[in-house]
Amino acid sequence: MKFELVFTEHADDQMTQLEMEKDKKAVLKAVNKVLGFMETNLRHPSLHTHKYDEMEGPNGEEVFESYAQNRTPGAYRIFWHYGPGKKKITVLEICPHP
Repeated sequence: MKFELVFTEHADDQMTQLEMEKDKKAVLKAVNKVLGFMETNLRHPSLHTHKYDEMEGPNGEEVFESYAQNRTPGAYRIFWHYGPGKKKITVLEICPHP
């Protein structure tokens, strides 16, 4: 199943910041790879996707966490929820592991 990614303004700003920071080139590459998997295969094992209970979407949606990096200090994560609408995923946050 193919999904369309929708970015919140906050997540879009975080992507722009990653793109601008030269020392975050490896992080940006990892994030882009994960975003590609999220569009095409949410069950890809490298995503380690799981429900994230510490956060909810703006309308009470369940939020999920996918790994952009693993076993790295300050490893980046992508937080997202399903919707709005069918076959859409809203990316809420792209940040180092909280």
